Amino acid sequence: MTNSTKEISYSEAHVPETRFGKWFLKTGVWTDHVLEVALKDLTRLLAEEPVSFSTIVDVGCGFGRSLKKLNDRFSPDEMIAIDIDPEMLQRAKDECGKHNLTSVQFLKCSNSNLLLPDNSVDLLFCHQTFHHLIYQEKAIQEYFRVLKPGGILMFAESTKRYIHSWMIRLLFRHPMKVQKTAEEYIELIRNAGFEIDEAQISFPYLWWSREDLGISENWFGIKPKRDKEETLVNLIARKPKL
Repeated sequence: MTNSTKEISYSEAHVPETRFGKWFLKTGVWTDHVLEVALKDLTRLLAEEPVSFSTIVDVGCGFGRSLKKLNDRFSPDEMIAIDIDPEMLQRAKDECGKHNLTSVQFLKCSNSNLLLPDNSVDLLFCHQTFHHLIYQEKAIQEYFRVLKPGGILMFAESTKRYIHSWMIRLLFRHPMKVQKTAEEYIELIRNAGFEIDEAQISFPYLWWSREDLGISENWFGIKPKRDKEETLVNLIARKPKL
């Protein structure tokens, strides 16, 4: 009897970004109000963790705006920029050239099939990448595999509440069936084997993550409900030491 089970391929396990989405990744809004704000919060959440890491991987580097910021903050010996989109990887190379970042390696591969050895990474930076991935469980297992024992995952993600909003549906493209709440993302990461301290989790409610872009609060003083569904989750996770 032949085996009829179809083997899953993880080589292209993502949903490509729209033209608008690619344009947005080049803007100052993305760099200053999305990326920089997330990095500041994640750095704060690191608390007593090391302030330098030998090898840093950015999974889903996009146009490379994060690479100089990571280099300036953590002074790594080596950075590895990963993306499935060759156009974005080329633009990330160009971005590094502008800042004379010469210790960056560029890899075209899926988050679900990282072309990296086991236990080889000190810090893995995953910023607004996970909601593009189809096989999220496989991706988080890959993150765990490539991190060294004691290695750090910096995870910043938009939740199901935000990705399913009308504005995001209109302008961007994502695999809608796999989107998760903040609590579900935390559970997914813990189930993969990571340790997460409750003190190293935050739930920003930034203006751009609201359906009204913060107009209700900033213009009319209407405060968000206390029991609102979170639109963002930032956290620090650690692969247990041996």
